[in-house]
Amino acid sequence: MDENIKLKIMGEERVVVRGLSLFDIAKDYKDRFKYPIILAKIGNQYHELTEPVLDNDDITFVDLKERRGNSVYVNALIFLMSYAACELFGKDAKIIVKYSIDKGIYIETNFDLDEKRCSELKSKMLEIADKNITITKCRVNRNEAIEYYESKKEISKVNLLKCTFDSHITLYKMGGMYDYFFSLMPPSTGDLRYFDLKFLNGRGIVLLFPTIYLDGIKEYEHHPKLFEVFREYQKWADIMKIGNVPALNKIVSNGRADDIIRIDEMLQSNRLLNIARDIVSKKNSIKIILIAGPSSSGKTTSCRKLSMYLRSFGLEPKEISMDDYFIDRDKTPKDENGEYDFECLEALDIKKFDSDVKKLLNGEKVKLQKYNFIKGESEPGTEDVILGENEVLIIEGIHALNEKILTSIERNKKYKIYLCPLTILNIDIHNRISTTDNRLLRRIVRDNRTRGYKVEDTLRVWRKVRLGEEKHIFPNQDAADATFNTALIYELGVLKTYVEPLLYSVSSNSPYYEEARRLINVLKTFLPIPSDAMPDDSILREFIGGSCFK
Repeated sequence: MDENIKLKIMGEERVVVRGLSLFDIAKDYKDRFKYPIILAKIGNQYHELTEPVLDNDDITFVDLKERRGNSVYVNALIFLMSYAACELFGKDAKIIVKYSIDKGIYIETNFDLDEKRCSELKSKMLEIADKNITITKCRVNRNEAIEYYESKKEISKVNLLKCTFDSHITLYKMGGMYDYFFSLMPPSTGDLRYFDLKFLNGRGIVLLFPTIYLDGIKEYEHHPKLFEVFREYQKWADIMKIGNVPALNKIVSNGRADDIIRIDEMLQSNRLLNIARDIVSKKNSIKIILIAGPSSSGKTTSCRKLSMYLRSFGLEPKEISMDDYFIDRDKTPKDENGEYDFECLEALDIKKFDSDVKKLLNGEKVKLQKYNFIKGESEPGTEDVILGENEVLIIEGIHALNEKILTSIERNKKYKIYLCPLTILNIDIHNRISTTDNRLLRRIVRDNRTRGYKVEDTLRVWRKVRLGEEKHIFPNQDAADATFNTALIYELGVLKTYVEPLLYSVSSNSPYYEEARRLINVLKTFLPIPSDAMPDDSILREFIGGSCFK
């Protein structure tokens, strides 16, 4: 066998010795990246840098500015933080990963924190990074892994492994510590220097890091409304003893999934009802309800249910979609790639929109604009609309919370609602399920059901959708008077039965194969939950079908 093989690396042909590690090859390309190289992509699949090259492959290296590279980097930081906590505060010290918040991850500890201890933890993490400790992949017997985590009193990992039927599993070792992650890992701690820690409270800390959307580490900005919604939902999950996926699986295996569905749906409806009550309490001033949220946050169902609640209190809502105020397609601004940017504020006829709403508030008749999405042209409405005494406007759109719209209307006449599925259910104490993945799975199911899209079609546009959210939705979330969590704690068990077959249809030759496989691995941790007990007004029905709202 020839000892030399020809590779295509970062678009260039090169001959290397067979069996040379990806890590050694990557050294020659590190100057092309701002951040350390984290992974290698060979064809359509990601590989750890410790692996050797054996065939004539097409290799691309990625750093933490690439989505999968960023995910691996963050998981490695969590591993590093867990290791550093034990080194600093004793072998029983634990960190518990909670949820994403302001371009970071909120983490709680089982030990007391203050500013000084937070600073010490950061220093210890940097010290371990400087030592460049090897991160070793280990294939171990499942029962031995269970015994190890039992000795560490990490019950969430014990219960997770008990639901796994593989005889052997993959662990990662750092020093004398083993951990279980649903991702690959970098070869060592040496490159884990790009992070910051923000002390938040006596048991809470925020891990900050560069993201694919922002260069450098963003200074932490606390979002109290969003944080409180997370905390409120977490308290309920703790009361119901559903702290993680294994706990939910236990409920499902005991035949009590229907109870959780009914309780969770009732709780969510009550939260929306309370928002309606708040609006009604201010009905003498409020004439406009503005609703915004990222993709697949359940805006349609939330708007319909809110309208029903308001009617029950004697208010009559009229719904307006900001999408009807798109400018003609040939006048739409283009992005840096020369493609139409339908997500920017300039893609809307804001002057016409503001004028129509102002006239309605003044008691004038208005022919509301309609947009012909097939022709890509705005069309005048055919029906006169007037706002009556007990009527309010419900306006939905990605820019609905933007302070640049409806500037001539007093703030006390507006009530702003931010919608988002804020996922608090994690796999175990170190493996989280992101809100973004929750929304992506919802969208894959809905796109396939309503538009006939393949998984690849949804994944192809997802990055652009996410970029639009980062620019136009998330920066305005603090302007909301109310934040409504549209996530359901049981929903991934239901979505699993709908989305798994679609994900398995993605070919290994597809550029989206790795992303589909990653999502499958997350869903594998859930037991399937039938949708029979779900009410027809559930937000989840908007995606899987069977909704009473059309």
